[in-house]
Amino acid sequence: MLENLPDRSDHGLDESVITSLFPEEVVTRALVRDVELPDGAGTMALITLDNGFDHTRPSTFGPAGLISLRDALDTVAGRTTPEAGEQRVVAVGVTGKPFIFAVGADLTGAALIRSRDEALTIARLGHSVFRRFGELSIPSFAFVNGAALGGGLELALHCSYRTISSGVPAVAFPECFLGLLPGWGGTYLLPHLIGPAKALKLIVENPLSQNRMLRGPDAFSLGIADAMFEPADFLAESLRWAARVLTGSETVTRVSPDEEWDSAVGGARFFADGKLHGAAPAVYRAIDLVAAARGRTRDEGFAAEDEGLADLLLSDELHAGLYAFDLTQKRARKAAGAPDKSLARPVTKVGVVGAGLMAAQIALLFARRLEVPVVLTDLDQARLDAGVGHVKAEIAKLASRGRISADAAARLTGLVSGSLTKDAFADADFVIEAVFEETSVKQQVFAEVEEVVRPDCVLATNTSSLSVTEMAAGLAHPERVVGFHFFNPVAMMPLVEVVRAARTDHPTLATALAVGKGLKKDCVLVKDSPAFVVNRLLTRFLGEVIASVDEGTGFEVAEHAPDPLGLPVTPFLLLQLVGPAVALHVAETLHAAYPDRFAVSPKLRALVEAGKTAVYGPDSEVDESVAAILAGGDRPSSAEQVRERALEALAEEIRLMLDEGVVSAPEDIDLCMILGAGWPFHLGGITPYLDHTGIAEKVTGTRFRL
Repeated sequence: MLENLPDRSDHGLDESVITSLFPEEVVTRALVRDVELPDGAGTMALITLDNGFDHTRPSTFGPAGLISLRDALDTVAGRTTPEAGEQRVVAVGVTGKPFIFAVGADLTGAALIRSRDEALTIARLGHSVFRRFGELSIPSFAFVNGAALGGGLELALHCSYRTISSGVPAVAFPECFLGLLPGWGGTYLLPHLIGPAKALKLIVENPLSQNRMLRGPDAFSLGIADAMFEPADFLAESLRWAARVLTGSETVTRVSPDEEWDSAVGGARFFADGKLHGAAPAVYRAIDLVAAARGRTRDEGFAAEDEGLADLLLSDELHAGLYAFDLTQKRARKAAGAPDKSLARPVTKVGVVGAGLMAAQIALLFARRLEVPVVLTDLDQARLDAGVGHVKAEIAKLASRGRISADAAARLTGLVSGSLTKDAFADADFVIEAVFEETSVKQQVFAEVEEVVRPDCVLATNTSSLSVTEMAAGLAHPERVVGFHFFNPVAMMPLVEVVRAARTDHPTLATALAVGKGLKKDCVLVKDSPAFVVNRLLTRFLGEVIASVDEGTGFEVAEHAPDPLGLPVTPFLLLQLVGPAVALHVAETLHAAYPDRFAVSPKLRALVEAGKTAVYGPDSEVDESVAAILAGGDRPSSAEQVRERALEALAEEIRLMLDEGVVSAPEDIDLCMILGAGWPFHLGGITPYLDHTGIAEKVTGTRFRL
C-alpha cells in the first residue's frame, strides 16, 4: 500500500542535487487525465508519458521525469479514497506519446556522477517511483503503444497488467550492451513473470547479439504482455480490455514459470563466456541478480539492483559504452566529410552484377529497403537462376515468419529479376558489382556496364580491398565510380564503407550515401586506400596472431590470447568466417602495398593450397590436418605477448591511417570497428581503449584523442 512505501526523502541526496546532475535532461512529463471506461467499469486515471517532441526524440527518464511521474501518482493515490465531491478512480493506466512508450533512463548525466552516493540515489529514485505501480491499492495497466526499452519496459513490468501493440518495433533490455544492467526492477520482475531462461535471453543474450530487439508480437508470445491489439485502435481496445478485466468478464491467467533456474543461469553464463570471456562485468552482475532473484523478496531484489546499478554507473565500462553508443547514434547519422545531400540523385532502379551469394544478399537488401526494381546479371543461366531464386526464397521465408505480409512478399518478388545481358541496366540509376576480387575482372565489368547505362548512373563496387581508383581508370566517366563495401552477412551488419576514389565527384558520393541511408545502413566515408578501414585493421591484427603461430606459438595460446578483450570471435574463428582464401587475398593485397608491415603467412598460404576452408570441424575441435599445418616453429610467445603485439600493431596502423587521411578523425576509425568488426561496446572505441591502456602513446608517442 502507498502509505507503507519509503518516504521520498529516503533516496539520500536532496532532489535539487539529483536534478542538477542532469542539466541537459529533456524532461518526460507524466500527464494525467480521466478516462471513463466502457461498460460502467468506472474511471481510470490515464498517465501519458510525453517529453514534448515527436517520435524522433523518444521519451526517457531522468530525475525530473521520475519526479513528474511520482507527482502524478501522488495525484492518483489521493483519489483512490477521495474527499467529498471528488470522483474515485478504480484503476491507473500508463501509455506513451505516439510510437513511443518510453526508452529507459536518460544517460546524459551519467558522466557527471562522481560519487557512489549520487549513483545510489539515482538507482533508488527509479525503484521508489516505478514500484508504486505494483503496490497501489487499485490495479495498474501499462498500454505499451510503442518502443519500450530499458526503464520503459521495467515500468510496464511493475504494472498489474500489460497490453502491447502489434506494431511495436522494439522491446528490449539494452543495458548490458552499454555496460549497465536493468536496475529498476528488470532482473527481479522479468524472471518471475516469464521464467529465468526467457528473461536471460532478453537481459543477456539479445544485448550481446548486436543488441537485438523484440517486436510487439514476440514480446506478447513470451508472456511479457497479457493482450495484444492492432496499432490503429490500440488504446481504445486496450481500455475496453481493461474494463473487462476490472468487471471480471475477462480473466487474466499466467503460467507460473517452472523452469530450472540453475540450468537457465548456467546457460547464460556459458553464452556470456563464449562472447566475452569474462571481460565485461555488467553482464555477469546481471546474471548474478537473476540467479539470486529466485529466493529473494521484492525489497531484497530491488535493493540488490540498486547496489549493482550504483557500482556500474561509476565504472569505466559504462563510460566506454556511452562513448560507443554516442558514436553509433550521432556520428553515424551523417558521414563526416559528406557532400551536401541535395546533390544526391534519385534511385528508381538498381542493377547488380553477379548472382553469387553476396550479390543475392545485396539484391535482396536493395529490393526490400528501397522497394525499387532490382535486376541481377550473370553470364551463366544456371547461376543466374540460382541467384534470383535465392532472393525470392528469402522473401518467401520472411513472409512465412511473419516479418512481412503476403502482399509485401508478392510485391518484392515482382521487383527482382535476372538477365544474361547488361542491357537490362539501360535505365538503372545505381549499378553495383559483386564479382570475383580481381581488378582486371572488375575493370572489364565496369567497361561493359558503362556502354549501356546513362552518363549519370552511379557505378559502385563491393570490393573489400582493391583500388577503386584503378577500377575506374579506363572509363569515360570515372567520376561516377564509388566504393560501396558491405560486410557479411549483408542484412545484419550495419556498416557500409563508402569509398571516395581519386576522381569520384560530389553527386556520386551524395547519391551513394543517400542509398546507404535508404538501406538503413550506417555509412562512413573513407579514402581509397588498400582494404580501407576494417579489413586493413583486422588483417593487421590477425596477421600478427598468425605470425606468432608461424614462429612457434601454440595454436591454443594464440587463439585465446585476445580473450581478455572480450572480442566477439577468436582470431582463427574469424579466419574461418572470412575464409582462408579471402584472408590470404587481402593479406597479399596489403603486403603489396605495405610490405614492411603486412606479411603473407606461409601457414595461411599452406591452408589455402591444401584446400582448407575451415579451421574447426563440426564438433568445434580443430581439424587434425589443419593442426598439422599450423604446427612448428621455435620461437613461441606467451598469450600476453601475442595480445600486446597485436594491439601495438593496431596502434601503429591507426596512426598511419590517420596521417594518410583515410578517414577524417579517430572517431571514424572507432565507428568502423564497432559497426564492421564488432569491437565491444564495453571497451568503447578502439582509439580511446589504446589511449586508456597507454599503448597508443607507447607506440606512436602520443594519444589519439587529446
